Amino acid sequence: MKSTIKDVAQKAGVSIATVSLAIHDHKRISPETKRKVQKAINELNYSPSKSARNLVSKKTGNIGFLLTDDHFLRTEPFYTRIFLGTEFEARTGEYYVLLNTVGTDYDECDKLPRFVLDKSVDGIIIAGKVPELLIDKLSRINLPLVFVDYIPSKNKYPLVLIDNIHGGSLATEHLIEKGHKNIAFIGGDINHPSIHDRFQGYKLSLEKAGITITDNLISLEEPYPARQNGYDAARRLIDNNKDITAIFACNDAMAIGAMHFLKDSGYKIPQDISVIGFDDVEADLLLDPPLTTIRVPKVELGAEAMRVMVDVLNNDNIAAKKILVPVELIERKSTGTA
Repeated sequence: MKSTIKDVAQKAGVSIATVSLAIHDHKRISPETKRKVQKAINELNYSPSKSARNLVSKKTGNIGFLLTDDHFLRTEPFYTRIFLGTEFEARTGEYYVLLNTVGTDYDECDKLPRFVLDKSVDGIIIAGKVPELLIDKLSRINLPLVFVDYIPSKNKYPLVLIDNIHGGSLATEHLIEKGHKNIAFIGGDINHPSIHDRFQGYKLSLEKAGITITDNLISLEEPYPARQNGYDAARRLIDNNKDITAIFACNDAMAIGAMHFLKDSGYKIPQDISVIGFDDVEADLLLDPPLTTIRVPKVELGAEAMRVMVDVLNNDNIAAKKILVPVELIERKSTGTA
């Protein structure tokens, strides 16, 4: 039969409360009493339960994971993989991750996420872009916040970010190395820091190669980087510039939409126009041709965010920091020579 905290208390000759305090190294408990409790624990092979530890520490052992509902989709699994990364890492520290989504139209009348109202989390990992109003509300409740793939306007929080500028440069340089000069860029929600930085990487690489940045090769009008918006942006670009030989889309969803438009319009990929994306989601391998892209280690992003959160919880005065997670070029069949 498994030993209980009551068994430990009886063997050590102390109260159950004293055992709990000794387990958590409370300063009220003398070194001698701690040694007696530890001796009893070892002899009984007792393992304190998570709930018992939390009762003394006044911690829930739960971490909230928050994102907007349009980021949690079967068709766009980018943030789903980040969530899995937090879950995998949480297991090593005996934490649980509670998921909650909010609407992109969150306003003053909307309630805070349920795990906040219930006081059932010790901190919150926020993935992707969320309304600033929500961030302001959360900042008032004195819970640690860690952001993944987003920089809030009041940048005072720990951040886990993709190296987007380098990724944008990698994608553009890949096309330049294949002889392309008329390289279009498709972006959605350009005010999102990740999309903005990928666009910066695109421009920096063109400038470095001595290629003129041309407005009619750039589409930034779309409000969100989704497949249909990639389709519409590619149509506008091709209508305005028939000399395009390559398209760099700010994410794979828009790249897939652009590929669908090109195929519907009779273009061959990559013989007529090359296409490169950014993210490396599972759907890329199912395309014909498979999509060349910039791989983002999504699971590692989530795991890193959880490690940062645990550091924050263990060190109350930890300074805000920024971690850049590296990316890599994955060349498949959707890019070819000009």
